[in-house]
Amino acid sequence: MTQRDGAWYDRMYNNRALVPEHAAHFDHWREASAQVRATHRCFQDVAYGRGLNETVDIFASDTAQDKAPVVVFIHGGYWRSLDKADHSFIAPTFTAQGAHVVVPNYALCPAVTVSDITLQMVKCVAWVWRNIHRFGGDPSRITLVGHSAGGHLATMLLACDWPAYAADLPAHLVTKALSISGLYELASVQATPYLKDSLRLTDEVVLRNSPAWMPAPKQGTLYSVAGGIESEEFTRHNFLIQQSWGKDRVPVAETLEGLQHFSIVEAMTNPGHRLHTLALELLNK
Repeated sequence: MTQRDGAWYDRMYNNRALVPEHAAHFDHWREASAQVRATHRCFQDVAYGRGLNETVDIFASDTAQDKAPVVVFIHGGYWRSLDKADHSFIAPTFTAQGAHVVVPNYALCPAVTVSDITLQMVKCVAWVWRNIHRFGGDPSRITLVGHSAGGHLATMLLACDWPAYAADLPAHLVTKALSISGLYELASVQATPYLKDSLRLTDEVVLRNSPAWMPAPKQGTLYSVAGGIESEEFTRHNFLIQQSWGKDRVPVAETLEGLQHFSIVEAMTNPGHRLHTLALELLNK
């Protein structure tokens, strides 16, 4: 990785500075999410563990079918901010297609490390596999979707050795993931000054949590997308994972025209948009 100065990394990775209207996006997410929770069948704050922030919201399929496919959406915020309650608005995209949607919370840095959060998401998805049948979901049809830090976490989960985590888990527990503006190596994030104090990334944490530096999973499909007007570093990450894991594992690595780091999440909820199409294609794969 080419070394740059700290100011360059801040320009590349400070998405709130890159998108001056970011607060308007967050306001829209919160308002739309509150509306979704008020109008859709939802089981709120279901515990998947006893640790910090270990709860999920579960949105039931609009068709009320048994053994519905399951989407787990992992929110972003650089592992240090935002909440599942900010992201309920994505659920109707998938519940309208007959899927259940699980939106988890996780502990936030600096109270924990990125390694801790990754293991929390392993715990969460293992809980989903063991328990989603109680809500009418099919544990054999889990699709992961994540934005930004959530894209990183979804990608890490695709590479997870599930039986090593718990003997009752199948090796093929997760075989499909969509990463939206994901991060695939954390050395560049470690070099970003404005994230340093909150993330406290060590060389060990960077090594253990950089999926682009890991062998490609033996099975599974990852779709990777980024906004066409995101920073050049997010574009680099988007294609890096395909270069690292190969096109068999990552058949889609696309930049989507006219989208920045926050509008890209909203694009997924718009029928007819390329990202909406990709998300449903992966769900039904």
